[in-house]
Amino acid sequence: MSLGDIPSKEFRKHGYKIIDWIADYLEKIEQFPVLSQNKPGQLKDSLPQSAPEEGEDFNKIFSDFEKFILPAVTHWNHPNFHGLFSTSSSAVGIFGEMLSAAFDMKAMLWRTAPASTELEQVTLSWLRKMLGLPESFNGIIYDTASVSSLHAIAMARHRILPDTKEEGMSGRTLPLLRLYCSEHAHSSIDKATILIGLGKRSIVKIESDENFRMKTDVLEKVIKEDKTKGFLPFCVVATIGTTSTTSIDDVKSVAEICAKNNLFLHVDAAYAGAAAILPQMRHYFAGWENADSIVINPHKWLFTPFDLSVLYVKDMQLLKDTFSLVPEYLKTNENAMNQMDYGIQLGRRFRALKLWFIIRYFGQKGMQARISEDCRLAKLFADWVKASPKFQLLAPVNFALVCFRAYDEKLTEQELNFLNEKLMNEVNSSGKAFISHTKIGEKFSLRLSIGSLHTQEKHLEKVWWLLNETLERLRQQKS
Repeated sequence: MSLGDIPSKEFRKHGYKIIDWIADYLEKIEQFPVLSQNKPGQLKDSLPQSAPEEGEDFNKIFSDFEKFILPAVTHWNHPNFHGLFSTSSSAVGIFGEMLSAAFDMKAMLWRTAPASTELEQVTLSWLRKMLGLPESFNGIIYDTASVSSLHAIAMARHRILPDTKEEGMSGRTLPLLRLYCSEHAHSSIDKATILIGLGKRSIVKIESDENFRMKTDVLEKVIKEDKTKGFLPFCVVATIGTTSTTSIDDVKSVAEICAKNNLFLHVDAAYAGAAAILPQMRHYFAGWENADSIVINPHKWLFTPFDLSVLYVKDMQLLKDTFSLVPEYLKTNENAMNQMDYGIQLGRRFRALKLWFIIRYFGQKGMQARISEDCRLAKLFADWVKASPKFQLLAPVNFALVCFRAYDEKLTEQELNFLNEKLMNEVNSSGKAFISHTKIGEKFSLRLSIGSLHTQEKHLEKVWWLLNETLERLRQQKS
């Protein structure tokens, strides 16, 4: 048995092979079923119950990867992956991931990761300018929007109750804190509120209008009522691009309400924020410059391999005050940013490298063109839906998501819901495409998301044909 890592010669040999494999995979990804065809437990049951006693040849390991692991993969990079929010991972971003793994740095202190610390500042400044946000915002990278929003809401609580950092929430008398968000806000807002010790009863879900936007008159009324009850309003979360329908809250009006009531405003633009790099889409983001914090996920729609979420905040000192805790063994005398002071993590991955690669490779115009094309394709698909007597559009197409359903005026709402769920399951089980669903009121809505770098008009034609063919087959089976 030899000690140390894989020999350099073998690393090169297998490394070249893996790069070739990834290139072939991305080039021929349409040969795979979009969703894994495995059954639950199939992969687990096919692998040994114990680790090998002796090290194994890498050729054998990679062979087993292809034999066992690959069939269990759902291919998010597939051009017909239209579920949830389509991923947009790029090959150049994969390069960044590889180099980040090679460095294996933990960005906690500046001295442990000068490259990560400073490149993150530069890259997020570039992105901020591309988004049209003012210089008052500074950014920091976390893993997901759930964690970014958690930090924002914790900041909001610290601003109104700074002694909570020492005293906590339990064992003392405090008024009931209130956070307000749309009924369509992401579930991560609920989880964040739970995690910071407030509980779900602190969350007020504001009803939405016919376009699924938070009703600002209701928001203002509820805040006023809560104050008269002795509650303590502290935060509003507005969304630009909700998960179900990509609806857009009236952030400008919400910001005015927050300013009037001294409330922290967090804007969740995790999905749609990327579209702000298009000047013609900037009107959807009116008022977000007045927010205290904004979350955007480049791993959703800026060609970045998962994971990379950006939190822009106006008051970095508040973020630092909320989380900074420096034990003796981490004290330094450098006059530099130590990223461990700005969140719950001590160490962070070198995530900025892949985003820096991507922005430089595609350039602003290249990134704009790709997002613009996704929006065009979504509107094209929506036009097909609107022109068909067999389907019905259920929500405005603001970005690159289409909410629709199969429709037959002879069917009840319950029967339509059953039909659409069956249609979705049949399409997905075919392996040819993947779509997801949501509930809009009581209506079961199909969701088709576009965002992959590989998706072209021909792929939408494919899924449209598949939907129509499957619907016709289901109707024939029923008759």
